[in-house]
Amino acid sequence: MSTRTLERIEPRERDAPADKELLSKLYRQMLGIRRMEEAAAKAYAQGKIGGFLHLGIGQEAVCVGSIAALQPEDYVVATYREHGHAYAKGTAARAILAELYGKKTGISKGLGGSMHLFDAPNHFLGGYGIVGGHVPIATGVAFKCKYLQEKRVTLCFFGEGSSNIGGFFEGVALAALWKLPVVFICENNLYAMGTPLYRSLSVEDVSMKALAFGMARDRFDGDDVLRVRARILEAVERAREEGEPTMVEVRTYRFRGHSMSDPGQYRTKEEVEEWKKRDPVSTARRRLVEEAKADEEMLKALEAEVKDEIEDAVKFAEDSPIADEYASYTYKD
Repeated sequence: MSTRTLERIEPRERDAPADKELLSKLYRQMLGIRRMEEAAAKAYAQGKIGGFLHLGIGQEAVCVGSIAALQPEDYVVATYREHGHAYAKGTAARAILAELYGKKTGISKGLGGSMHLFDAPNHFLGGYGIVGGHVPIATGVAFKCKYLQEKRVTLCFFGEGSSNIGGFFEGVALAALWKLPVVFICENNLYAMGTPLYRSLSVEDVSMKALAFGMARDRFDGDDVLRVRARILEAVERAREEGEPTMVEVRTYRFRGHSMSDPGQYRTKEEVEEWKKRDPVSTARRRLVEEAKADEEMLKALEAEVKDEIEDAVKFAEDSPIADEYASYTYKD
């Protein structure tokens, strides 16, 4: 395996200061996502969740930090690894897990499953199973915002595997041409399913593709949630105030396989363990204690609160009625 995929990208500036109130909020969100994903993995192994299940364990700082840079009325469009994005945008753990369980109380009435979460009231617009196919949709959302002269920004998350897809280029090209308020965020976890980065991209810096369209770009490591928020905030402000799109590549890593059916044997244990040293959840907790001087008892209380929340969400999902297979004919938000 090429060692190029493990290259560290140094930030342009020092990480954002560890503000205790802000970092506590972001740490709680990341921990909630981590515990929710772990609960989903357990339920899948028990046969309580069917279909596909793509977990974001290890990538929590990207979605949490990015969405923390938004206003509530801004939009988010994501891939099929989107549980954390929906949670960070405001979707309740109960509604997410119930959807994964295929229950009527799920955010999409149990009809969409893991890959098709959709929460219109919170301006979370999916959850898409077609690789790269959602990029033009995000461009369309941003076009709507510009056309109606709304001061709204759209975040579009995609994987590095999407950056070779035709729809990706079409969406990015129009966003640049029409100067739309959208930020394209590549969650580069170094593997397109089981294919390592160096086998799929001739130029491993995905943000370089922005240059073909005269678009602003950025690139950095996504293991620190405050760094992610600070850097994405620059792009969000550019979109909101100047109507200019940006392409951002955030290096991250998933600790599990592509999906629950993938044992991830194309990676060495040493590689995974090396990346776990940069676990974004552990990093946030450490910064809270060492830099923000957070009280250990406060953190334990926060963690107990998260544990109770996810246990409640699991029980809610298991106790909820199964989805109505005919509900799609009469579906109403």
